[in-house]
Amino acid sequence: MSLMYNNNLPSIDLHGENRGSARILVKEFIIDCYSMGKYELAIIHGIGQGILKKEVHDMLRISKYVDEFKLDNFNSGCTLVKLKENIDKKALKEYNNRHNSKGEKI
Repeated sequence: MSLMYNNNLPSIDLHGENRGSARILVKEFIIDCYSMGKYELAIIHGIGQGILKKEVHDMLRISKYVDEFKLDNFNSGCTLVKLKENIDKKALKEYNNRHNSKGEKI
């Protein structure tokens, strides 16, 4: 991954959020970034006990929008994400429809 730490990356700070609200916020953030053509972003989950980091990484692992992600080399409380630039819209719609019945959409 060629992502370098950059203060200009769109970012979301999840400090103080629980797993449920963090999941919703990250989903909306990823969709918003993709819609605006921002394909590199940062998710600040903090270090703590690693609960939010695990939740975020689990979400990113299955997301159809995400190409790759990694912990920031300089801050283990931040995950850098690279989104796919070309997503098969039909496959994405089918994926969202399947997950929408479970209340999940990303």
